[in-house]
Amino acid sequence: MPRIRLETDGPVVTVRLAHPPMNAFDTVQRGELAAGVRRLADDSKVRAVVLYGGERLFAAGADVKALAAMGPEEVRGWNRALQRTFDEVARLPVPVIAAITGYALGGGLELALAADYRVAADDAVLGQPEVQLGIMPGSGGTQRLTRLIGPSRAKNLLMTGRRVGAEEALRLGLVDEVVPTAEVYETALSYARRLAEGPAAALEAIKEAVDQGADTSLSTGLALERSLFTGVFGTADAGEGLRSFLEHGPGKARFGAATPDDRKEDGS
Repeated sequence: MPRIRLETDGPVVTVRLAHPPMNAFDTVQRGELAAGVRRLADDSKVRAVVLYGGERLFAAGADVKALAAMGPEEVRGWNRALQRTFDEVARLPVPVIAAITGYALGGGLELALAADYRVAADDAVLGQPEVQLGIMPGSGGTQRLTRLIGPSRAKNLLMTGRRVGAEEALRLGLVDEVVPTAEVYETALSYARRLAEGPAAALEAIKEAVDQGADTSLSTGLALERSLFTGVFGTADAGEGLRSFLEHGPGKARFGAATPDDRKEDGS
């Protein structure tokens, strides 16, 4: 049985983790996730992605039994591959929303951190407990968590390995929205559908400007923003948006003409 399923709902695709009982990442699941993400990156019909582990839980991290059997050289290669896969999730050219139910721990939380927006169940539990095993996060936990909630708060979670509930996660900025468990997936899907109706090239450029600009100086980030703005200005969606504003006022534009060719031409 496949451990990763891609479920299409118009321009929105759900990447569903399907490795019961805990959706723990092993080599097989990691490979299937990588293959699925690469398919999505190359599909011009995909406008938004939802990451979902099912009604019971998101993902409880890596397969600890498999990790314990590895030596340093083997684990280095395994970790490099998992880090690269999560980075490919983060670099998808469309909005990515994580729908978090139950547990999102270790590698499970690191996958959620690769998303652009996180919706959590009100009884969800999140954490990076690797330190309790005498190790540390290796697939983005120290880096994405720090950029998301700040160094001091990140160190607290990373150094103690403590788990946090949904409300604390919301206060920390670890998640963006908390809803009842039964509403998590539909909330994430609804937000993804809304973004999927937006101008594809502009959304891709915004994501690139925020993600890449955060790792540079202000002047370099502004130069990146200027370049992306100029490129997006020449797309079909920009033409439609400006025309619609002048004729009908704000918020009335209907997008969808932007294509991957637009993205290549505008350099975003």
